[in-house]
Amino acid sequence: MIDRYTLPEMKALWSEEAKFEAWLQVELAACEAWAARGAIPADALAEIQAKARISVPRIEAIEAVVHHDVIAFTTCLAETIGPAARYVHLGLTSSDVVDTALSLRLVRAVDLIRARLETLLETLRAKAVQYKRLLMVGRTHGIHAEPVTLGLKFLIWLKEMERNRRRLEAARQTIAVGKVSGAVGTYAHAGPEIEREVCRRLGLEPAPVSSQVLQRDRHAELMAAVALTGASVEKIATEIRNLQRTDLGEFEEPFGEGQKGSSAMPHKRNPVGCEQLTGLARLLRAHLLAALENVPLWHERDISHSSVERVILPDSTTLLHYMLHHVNRILSEGHPNPARMEENLARSNGLIYSQRILLALVERGLSREAAYALVQRGAMKSWQDRRPLVDHLLADPEWKGPLSPQELRELMDPNWFLRHLDEIYRQCGVEY
Repeated sequence: MIDRYTLPEMKALWSEEAKFEAWLQVELAACEAWAARGAIPADALAEIQAKARISVPRIEAIEAVVHHDVIAFTTCLAETIGPAARYVHLGLTSSDVVDTALSLRLVRAVDLIRARLETLLETLRAKAVQYKRLLMVGRTHGIHAEPVTLGLKFLIWLKEMERNRRRLEAARQTIAVGKVSGAVGTYAHAGPEIEREVCRRLGLEPAPVSSQVLQRDRHAELMAAVALTGASVEKIATEIRNLQRTDLGEFEEPFGEGQKGSSAMPHKRNPVGCEQLTGLARLLRAHLLAALENVPLWHERDISHSSVERVILPDSTTLLHYMLHHVNRILSEGHPNPARMEENLARSNGLIYSQRILLALVERGLSREAAYALVQRGAMKSWQDRRPLVDHLLADPEWKGPLSPQELRELMDPNWFLRHLDEIYRQCGVEY
């Protein structure tokens, strides 16, 4: 992933240096497991542990000749270790090292993502409380519906991100497995006890069964959790993009001192951060498709998944890590415009109270059909001439006075819609 969308800790995790260090972890854990069973002399193990070193330039130079990255890696180790290197890679196949090391790094990547997600959850919870009673118009199909609060939007995002946390935790468990079962998964040259011991030392679970590789549904599950979390980030970003539109103006992402929105129009304050997040979420969905296509490999394995994973796994985890950081900054430093919210609530001339009027008429004895027709008739006229709905209702020849003008106006209290707000927050485990 390019540096523009990469934070330092994730960049370090997916570096070539970190990759070979993870491979070395697996190789050393295997040597220690063999030594515990007497297959490697203690002095040889000590020599391996003391001398095993990686050199990325040297590995790359060897690979340029042998065209096999694991052989280049083990050759480099042999050069640094000396005669005891004959015990390195004992009974293993390349995928035993590569897949197990990949699991190690994916677990660490998820942990980095979860740390950023926890920070975002704290922000969402705080903003849900802060804006709990900040009234604004709710919209369905982009059209004014009934009053809501800004806090309710944050509460919805909070609960969705908590679900994403559970998905990521489940995917972490699914991917936290290793395999040391050999070329086709039969343990022909290293028994299950070696695999169990290697995985124990690495903090992984042994795969109960594998072919030459760990099965790629595991990786696809992680990618699905990543893509879903990215979609939730995009959902937040899309809402802010809409709320920031000039004709709404209800919430604006941060715009720093010295920032410029357009090379041509000095007045511009564009939601570029949220637009960026929207675009990056598309990449995550595309990478999920590639991960799903990696699931069906030929027989005990082929290598078609390898080239794909070198791109999609580092890039997707890096992107989501960045996206969570970026959306948290936008939500933390962005700000609502209560005056515009109040102005927009009034723009519909009372149309947003149509359902409450309808129900009040039914309560006074009108049939629902008659009440609906009466309110809709007045609403359609209000849409046309932008006059208050109340005026059209009172002027309707069929209005027989089921509600007085005062009663009608009393129905138009946006705070009435908040009467269950405390209960909603309690249901979500958020106390005001």
